[in-house]
Amino acid sequence: MFSTTVRSFVLGLLAALTVAATLPAVSAAPSRLKLGTLAPKGTSYFNLLKTMGDQWRADSGGAVNLTIFAGGAQGGEADMVGMMKLDSMQAAMLTAVGLSEIELGVSGLQNIPMGFHSLEEVDYVSEKLRPLLEERLAAKGFIVLFWTDGGWVRFFSNQPVTTPDDLRKLRLFSWSGFPEQVAIYKSAGFNAIPIETADIVPSLQTKLIDAVPLPPFFAMASQVDTRAPYMLEINWAPLVGALVVRKDTWEKIPADVRAKLHAAADIAGREIKAASRREMVDSVAAMEKRGLKVTRLTLAQNLEWQKMCETTYARIRGPVVPADIYDQTMKLLAEFRAANPAK
Repeated sequence: MFSTTVRSFVLGLLAALTVAATLPAVSAAPSRLKLGTLAPKGTSYFNLLKTMGDQWRADSGGAVNLTIFAGGAQGGEADMVGMMKLDSMQAAMLTAVGLSEIELGVSGLQNIPMGFHSLEEVDYVSEKLRPLLEERLAAKGFIVLFWTDGGWVRFFSNQPVTTPDDLRKLRLFSWSGFPEQVAIYKSAGFNAIPIETADIVPSLQTKLIDAVPLPPFFAMASQVDTRAPYMLEINWAPLVGALVVRKDTWEKIPADVRAKLHAAADIAGREIKAASRREMVDSVAAMEKRGLKVTRLTLAQNLEWQKMCETTYARIRGPVVPADIYDQTMKLLAEFRAANPAK
C-alpha cells in the first residue's frame, strides 16, 4: 500500500514536470510593459507595434503584455525618455531626436542636413554604425530591439519655398530641448522657433510657426498640409528611429523567451520601414489630391541647398553629432559613393 502510494506520487510528479517543461519559462505573474510612441493610433506604425505586442503575448504564454501609448499620449520624446529612466515606462519607439537624449551618437544618422543623398546611403551607413550605437545605448541601460526609418523629411510651409532665402523669411519649427540645432539654424540665417512636436499643428494654426520639416506620412496623418499646403521636395534628412527597452526590464525575461520576442520585434521593424518608405510616396499623392502644392527642385536649385547645408557642417561636428560619429559617417558615405558612383 505504501509503495503504491509512493509510486503514484513519483509518477504524478514526473508528469507535472513534463508538462511544465513544455511551457514558456516565464513568471506566472503577467508583466506589463508600457511603450510610448509619437505615431498616432490607426497608423501602420501603431498597427504593426500592436501586432508585435500580440505576438509577444503569444510567445510568452501570456506573461509579457505590451500596452502602447500612441500619439504622444505620454508627452514628447524627451518626456518618454525621462519616464523610461524612472521606470514609469519601459519601452519607446523614438526618432533620433529622442534617442539622442540617451546617446548623442545616434544623431549622426539624422542630423546632418542633406548629408545623405539616397536611402541606399542611409541603409549602408546605418548598418555599419549600428553595432557601435547599440553598444553605447546598452552601456546607458537600453537595448535596441529594431531600427527603422520614416523616409525623407520634407519642408511643409504656409507659403511656397524654393530657395534657402525663401525659408529664411519664415518662422521655422525646431525641436524643443535641442538648443544646438536652434543655434545652427540661426547661424545659417533661419528663424528657428523651438516647440514640442505635439504643438506643431496648433502652432501652424496660430501662425507661431510657418514651416516645419516632417516626413510626408506624419504630415498627412496629422493634417499638417491643411495648414501648411506647400511642400518642398528635398532630401533634407532621413527620419531614423528605433524601438528601445530598458535593459533591466528586458533581462528579467528568460533568455529563450527574449529570443522569440526579439525575432518578432525584428519583423515589426522591417515591416515598419517598408511601410513608411512606401507611404512616403503614397502620402504625397494623397495630399496633392486634397490641395497640397509640391515644389520639385532643379539640379541647380538642389545644389544651392546642398552648398548652404555644407556651410553648417563644421558647427554640427561636435556639438550636434559627436566628432567620432560624424567622421565615421562621412567616411562611410565616401566609401559607399566610391563603390556606387551611379548612386
